[in-house]
Amino acid sequence: MSKEKSTNKQILAHYKTSEQGLTTEQVTKRKQNGLNELQEGKKDNIFKQVALHLSDVASLVLLFAVILSTYLAATGFEKWSQPLIIGSILILNVSISIYQEKSAEKALAALKDMNVRESTVIRNGIRQTIESKDLVVGDIVILSAGDQVPADGRLLTANNLTINESILTGESEPVEKTSAEQELTKELSQRFNEAFSGTGVVSGNALMVVTAIGMDTELGSIAGLLNETEKKKTPLQEKLDSLSKSLTSVALIGGVLIFIIGFFFRGFDLSSGLIMGVSLAVAAVPETLPIIVTISLSYGVIKMSKKNAIMRRVNSVETVGSIDVITSDKTGTLTQNQMTVTKYWVPQNAPAETSTIISKDSKEFQLMRFMGLATDAQVKEVDGQKVELGDSTELAIIHWLQKAETTRAELEKDYPRIDEDPFDSNKKLMATLHKTPYGKYLLIVKGAIDRLPVQLSDNENKQVQSVNKQFARQALRVLAVGYTLLDEKPTGPLDATKIPVKLAGLIGIIDPPRPAAISAIEKAKNAGITTLMITGDHPETAKAIAVQMGIAEKNDQVMTGTHLNDLSDEELQQNIKNIKVYARVSPEDKIRIVKAWQANGSTIAMTGDGVNDAPAIKAADVGIAMGITGTDVSKQAADMILTDDNFETIVTAVEEGRTIYQNILKAVEFLIVVNFAQLFMMIFAVAMGWGSPLLAEQLLLINVLADGIPGFYICREPSEGNNMKKAPINRQTSIFADGLAQRVSFRAVVFTILTLMIFGLGQFVLSNSDIHFARTMLFLVLALGSMIDIYVIKSRQPLSLQTFANNTALNFSLGLTMLVVVSIATIPGLREVFGFTALSDLAWVFVIISVFIPAILLEINKRWTLRRETELALSE
Repeated sequence: MSKEKSTNKQILAHYKTSEQGLTTEQVTKRKQNGLNELQEGKKDNIFKQVALHLSDVASLVLLFAVILSTYLAATGFEKWSQPLIIGSILILNVSISIYQEKSAEKALAALKDMNVRESTVIRNGIRQTIESKDLVVGDIVILSAGDQVPADGRLLTANNLTINESILTGESEPVEKTSAEQELTKELSQRFNEAFSGTGVVSGNALMVVTAIGMDTELGSIAGLLNETEKKKTPLQEKLDSLSKSLTSVALIGGVLIFIIGFFFRGFDLSSGLIMGVSLAVAAVPETLPIIVTISLSYGVIKMSKKNAIMRRVNSVETVGSIDVITSDKTGTLTQNQMTVTKYWVPQNAPAETSTIISKDSKEFQLMRFMGLATDAQVKEVDGQKVELGDSTELAIIHWLQKAETTRAELEKDYPRIDEDPFDSNKKLMATLHKTPYGKYLLIVKGAIDRLPVQLSDNENKQVQSVNKQFARQALRVLAVGYTLLDEKPTGPLDATKIPVKLAGLIGIIDPPRPAAISAIEKAKNAGITTLMITGDHPETAKAIAVQMGIAEKNDQVMTGTHLNDLSDEELQQNIKNIKVYARVSPEDKIRIVKAWQANGSTIAMTGDGVNDAPAIKAADVGIAMGITGTDVSKQAADMILTDDNFETIVTAVEEGRTIYQNILKAVEFLIVVNFAQLFMMIFAVAMGWGSPLLAEQLLLINVLADGIPGFYICREPSEGNNMKKAPINRQTSIFADGLAQRVSFRAVVFTILTLMIFGLGQFVLSNSDIHFARTMLFLVLALGSMIDIYVIKSRQPLSLQTFANNTALNFSLGLTMLVVVSIATIPGLREVFGFTALSDLAWVFVIISVFIPAILLEINKRWTLRRETELALSE
């Protein structure tokens, strides 16, 4: 009995089956272990989602205000307009948050779609077709060209079998399979006697015994990783959460102070204290901030889509701007995804570039002709379109012929093929036999140089080995070709190893780097972004390409999946910044790489196109899938999809993301200052016995109308111009960094002092203690003043005519909102609804002068700060 037959017998015995397949009784018993299906993780229902978003600090404050205002309206102390308006804003904010999460979990659904519907098996000794979900361990499955593998299995036979495993390994080259015994290994790409669920049979046929089904398959382990992997909060979400907590803390402290002062020292009753509590809650929360952030991010989505980056998750737009590490797949993203002959060599000559012109009577053209004749790839025209057939290596030769304005068909007119010995993975050679125009026979043998049946002298061998190593160091795949002329046609089957040939030369083939990707990597480096490369290539090949592209240095090490498994998570985290290139890593390894960078405080982007990339894409801060070559699974797991599969698009998106992030920070600065000023103003006014400066409805008008609507358009601000010259914003960096704390404090103090002065002036000087008069003046100054100084905030540079001209949408919205604000405070009938009254001419003079004071003082502060920064930079 042969070794293979003996091995098959042992395999069948291990899985308690036979060449006749399982019996019906065995299948019924084994079905109790579950179906051959992928399973989804449990999802939260809508009620749990709503409860989760209501537990947010800002939402809790608004919820508190709704409950209090509802109680006061029910008892007749306040109008029903208060709880209705506050409640509507709360519902809107929660709805937006839930909507943003709706598209987040579709990756597993796409993965489940990859399940094969039907499979051909042998059961009870009979060949039959069954539903793939009914497969069990021990089933004998028949595989043929064009089939999708329905489960993981061990090959019992393999006849010229090649399988495309790109969805699991990321490498597009079909893998030659064998049924022979081999050493156990964890690397999928090296497990040649196994077939895996979801992969596709390219050629040949096989018999396979099922060894794993459903979630126990390699595809199932990826589904498990997708179920277990949770998306982290974006850097902005973390910072806005922190901001909400800060505002709420101030509000709570202020509320306690107001209650103590009002109840114990100013004689407030309980209902008055509750009314003040509602007003304080409204003042504390920037109600429109979540909506403004969403609008800003949505605007970023539109802008990025015009630059070939489709954002699937709105929140990820700003995260793109915070990226400081990009982990990129090599094939198709950093390279052109087209194998190309770039160098060639003929004996006695120096290696040459394929860009040089070749004479048709030269040895170089003879080398090209032999390569073309011994190639099975071809270009056909189908329905008016050119279709390329063959593997990528041979197609590279076809493209080389096209550069010389010839084709395989043209060459075969003079040298028709009459016999062949197809490529064999054991021989690593192929041979073709051609009839020549002068009656002889031309034998061409193509393959690995060390397997070619060619005899060389010592000097010739040294030269060949030198060129071979030179090409290999440049990450080139080397092919050799030899030839001989025969007087007669060989009898029997053609054998590429039997007939000695003369060496015609070598060619070097590579998937060339994209020139634009090299410049984009340099641009990313200048912006403080580290680029990493992950590939299924051999480590030496990976390193050569990484050095060529500027990702790694010559002395840098390449980390393989095997080496990665030897490191603990702590060791990987400590050494992660020293590793720039990864070769032959598993889906679990990719997640470890992502988490190690995240543990060091980095914001990492992960690119990929295969099913094997999906878990890491989901785990990354920004997951990026390829729009052209990417699988549906990788796209559904991603935050961003590249419609052109280009690395440079990522860098362009980062630049756009940084602009959006800057604009959101400007919106935050614009909004929260008014909230701080309202809080301090109310606390001081009550402490001084002046009463409540503004009612809850009036505060809402300022927060939603005067600050909210202009804030919507600040997202349209163009870039400041220096985005890609700054380091990425670290996750640990406070939202108040880069001078924001100073600007916010200065503006809050200006508005607090100004509004208190206006309120006191209106109540005690310009009217006879008429609080409605004072509130009208205060409302106009706070609303109009905060709108006007948006021009100072929207640019970090000193005010100029360009500042006013570069955002016409903002100008229009500002003018319209100002008109509405003034109308509410002045139109008889309408003003009384909101608690306002008519102002005297003198009061209007004070209002008009006062609304420009914050902008003037803030511009002076900005220019002083810029001068100081310039002086400090020069002194360094």
